[in-house]
Amino acid sequence: MNDTPEATFLAAIEQNQHKLLRVCSVYAVDDDDKKDLFQESLIHIWQSMPSFEAKASISTWMFHITLNVCLRLQSKELKKRDRFRKMDSITIGHFKAEEVNLEEQEQVVKLRNCIKRLNDADKALITLYLEELPYHQISNITGLSENHVAVKLKRIKSKLLNCITEQV
Repeated sequence: MNDTPEATFLAAIEQNQHKLLRVCSVYAVDDDDKKDLFQESLIHIWQSMPSFEAKASISTWMFHITLNVCLRLQSKELKKRDRFRKMDSITIGHFKAEEVNLEEQEQVVKLRNCIKRLNDADKALITLYLEELPYHQISNITGLSENHVAVKLKRIKSKLLNCITEQV
């Protein structure tokens, strides 16, 4: 494989695009919004390639950039839009659509609705957790200690369980 910045970028995107799209979908209102967030993330990742120092894996670094882009753009959008959007009007995909049946899809939709109700920091943590990243990698991405990540995730899971239970 050619080790040019372009080759590294393309290989990293190919390997991580589905995960990055799922991160974007948590912050997106619809599919077009998700695509816009993903495209903006790719631009920032590409522009930042020269500064990548491999202190963490490239996927960790890409998650970090994608989360920052999503949070920054979401913050800008919230200032433009009404802060009290109806949760029911938000269309969402699922985390691993190709791996779930109809009943599981309904559960995933409920989970996504509950995730949408979390604050931005909790959304970021649970999204990374659902992508099956280890605590140390989540710690590197968020800047929290591994212990803090574990405690916060336990609390978030409890909130989500309560939320999903209320929907039944």
